[in-house]
Amino acid sequence: MKDKVGIGVIGTGFARRVQIPAFLKCDRAFIASVASGSLENAQATAAECGAGHFTADWRETIAHADVDLVCITTPPNLHREMTLFAVEYGKHILCEKPMAMNVAEAEEMTAAAADKPILALIDHELRFQPGRQLAYKMLRDGAIGKIRHVRSTFQAPHRGDPNVPWNWWSDAAVGGGALGAINSHIIDSLNWFLGTDFSSVSCQLQSQIKERRDASGEMRAVTSDDEANMLLRFADGELTSDATGLVAVSMTQGPKFQNTMEFFGELGTLRVEHLGELFIAKRGESDWTAIETDLGTLLPGLPDTGFARGFPPFAIAVINAIRNDRTEIEHAATFNDGVKVQRTLDAARLSDREDRCVSIH
Repeated sequence: MKDKVGIGVIGTGFARRVQIPAFLKCDRAFIASVASGSLENAQATAAECGAGHFTADWRETIAHADVDLVCITTPPNLHREMTLFAVEYGKHILCEKPMAMNVAEAEEMTAAAADKPILALIDHELRFQPGRQLAYKMLRDGAIGKIRHVRSTFQAPHRGDPNVPWNWWSDAAVGGGALGAINSHIIDSLNWFLGTDFSSVSCQLQSQIKERRDASGEMRAVTSDDEANMLLRFADGELTSDATGLVAVSMTQGPKFQNTMEFFGELGTLRVEHLGELFIAKRGESDWTAIETDLGTLLPGLPDTGFARGFPPFAIAVINAIRNDRTEIEHAATFNDGVKVQRTLDAARLSDREDRCVSIH
């Protein structure tokens, strides 16, 4: 058994707010190195978490002798190169979503990591919410029968403010936008919950805020989407038969945050809310019944949107796996899962460009 797990973090946004605090609560885990495009941010983050090394060169973090696990929390256009470098050094990998810029990159990353004695994971932490894991079990136990339809609604109003500055999130060329950032989570959740893939998608992307002011004060065109709506068909599986799905995602709509998924089955409906709250309505019932479930623990100082409740148990599972030389974690999203998500994302973008339904193979 490995005594301690050293973590190398690339990126000081989400990693600084969520990943590092969660890993620091894990037994026998420490932050060994922090890398950022801004050396100042790397130094400040390293000081906060007690890391002995910081750098503006991510290659130094990956190659660092004390680093066992590399957390890649950068814009998607950098994921492929960083992942291939980490595989070359034999490091465990936790890569942010979306996995890559396209399915070709995702498949190359997956092939490079295949058969290596490493964890190769995508950070879909919502799988580790206790409520979602209970819903996963209920679906397999037949609580609402075979699924006929799924409806998912995600809204976060903050990007509706035109004063939010232009950054990489506004730039499609580096992988910014709601489809990659949010729909990737929903696609993965549906694949996981129902144990099947999608057979087709129709997608409409929209940029509600057309321009934002960049760091120099100049107005700059937004090239990414802040709204991404999808109409889906599921492949038939153990839980699905001729099932459809509707996904509505907006980063501009208010008045408050919402992330809700409803499964409509032969015997009733199951509703999952953003913290993992669960509600069920059996066929013929006129209202919801709440299902008692653990909501996990919120990391301090963070918005309670559910993501910061899902990551701490995921972090514990990752550290335990590395300490015990395991390369699989129950419920964790693998690179193979990332490829499935990327395949749907690519089809969704093609659907939007060509204004048609696209089959997914």
